[in-house]
Amino acid sequence: MAGEPSCDHMTERSQRDKMAASEGTFFWLGNETLKVPLALFALNRTRLCNRLRAKSDVPQKSIVLLQGGAQTNRYCTDTGVLFRQESYFHWSFGVIEADCFGAIEVDTGNAILFIPRLPESYAVWMGEIHPPEFFKKKYAVAEVHFTDEIATVLASKNPSVLLTLRGVNTDSGSVTKEASFEGISQFTVNNKILHPEIVECRVIKTDMELEVLRYANKVSSEAHKEVMKAMKVGMKEYELESLFQHYCYNRGGMRHISYTCICGSGHNSSVLHYGHAGAPNDKTVEDGDLCLFDMGGEYHCYGSDITCTFPSNGKFTPDQRAIYEAVLKSCRAVMQAIKPGVSWPDMHRLADRVHLEELKKIGILQGSVDDLVKAHMGAVFMPHGLGHFLGIDVHDVGGYPEGVERIDLPGLRNLRTARALEEGMVLTVEPGIYFINSVLDEALANPVQACFINNSILPRFRGFGGVPELS
Repeated sequence: MAGEPSCDHMTERSQRDKMAASEGTFFWLGNETLKVPLALFALNRTRLCNRLRAKSDVPQKSIVLLQGGAQTNRYCTDTGVLFRQESYFHWSFGVIEADCFGAIEVDTGNAILFIPRLPESYAVWMGEIHPPEFFKKKYAVAEVHFTDEIATVLASKNPSVLLTLRGVNTDSGSVTKEASFEGISQFTVNNKILHPEIVECRVIKTDMELEVLRYANKVSSEAHKEVMKAMKVGMKEYELESLFQHYCYNRGGMRHISYTCICGSGHNSSVLHYGHAGAPNDKTVEDGDLCLFDMGGEYHCYGSDITCTFPSNGKFTPDQRAIYEAVLKSCRAVMQAIKPGVSWPDMHRLADRVHLEELKKIGILQGSVDDLVKAHMGAVFMPHGLGHFLGIDVHDVGGYPEGVERIDLPGLRNLRTARALEEGMVLTVEPGIYFINSVLDEALANPVQACFINNSILPRFRGFGGVPELS
């Protein structure tokens, strides 16, 4: 859902200077890739400061302190793991280097970047060691210092409080990494205020963020088309995964993907998160298989999430087409209904109802649709949630802020948000009908649900896999 969110304008001269300094400064990988203005991150910081300044419990001279991602190695070896910036830090600064910190003076919006002081040996193995002035220009920030100077620099600002980031990701259940440095004990620190405010900023995308998301999804969509063109019966699933990744990187500058590629063919397409280490897209695609390819590239940490379902041999069977068109119908119904103000759980219920109507027509289910809804039959075929927020993380933050509770009912409990939709939110719409043996067996063993299943027709679809709609 596109749109520029409204926000109060900071009037300080330093804010105007800061925004002006970032104009004309871009992240860009050349060729046909997208230029991402550093003004995007300057605006993010402005929006965050505006929210914080409006809060009565944020005193003057408060400073936000964030810790970026750390470069790590593969277990006990000296082989580096490909670095990707921590998401909150990237949202705030757009910095691609590892082991940095960032501070934002809430009253003025001034941004301070702290970079690691590198040893001389770095120049031999890793390349030129750039001075702070290089990064000040590169990232259009007010100041750049070394990370071993954090305590001294912050003390010179005489902050009333350091606002650090600590909170739970409602998708993963994991806690954010809170900034910490030698000497932090001399400062007053509050780790309660920042998290809900920066999360809400991330939920509502600016026009500049939307442009990056459109680019990431456009390139990823083109990559999916190339995969479909290349599909031949007898190929391995991982061969098609590699084609997707090659196109995204070669044509779009996307070194990272948003999530582990899911390239399920045949029965594998019913495994919702197929492609993991124990099932690494290694099946041979067979004639007549339905292929479910769920893959998305990532550009400058902004992601995409696209799922396509198509027959391996280019031709749907009648049963495959019936299920595909049922899911297409539910997707279109949601896309027609979605707008600011609607409840996301209601969109899930709408998709469920369309599925039940269509599964009745196909003959898999019997009985009234109202009775099917009461028996939660929709969750037998769509156990996952309808979709999720999309942004710097593929399952972007903010799904369940304080006051928004999960709905403890089949299917609905797996929704990644239960919020009412607002202008500027970006969500995936990905209804699906899956034939998952364990879920079907459980329903058949439950008298409340088994009476609605036509078990003379259902076996035709066992091993069929699943059909999600383009998301």
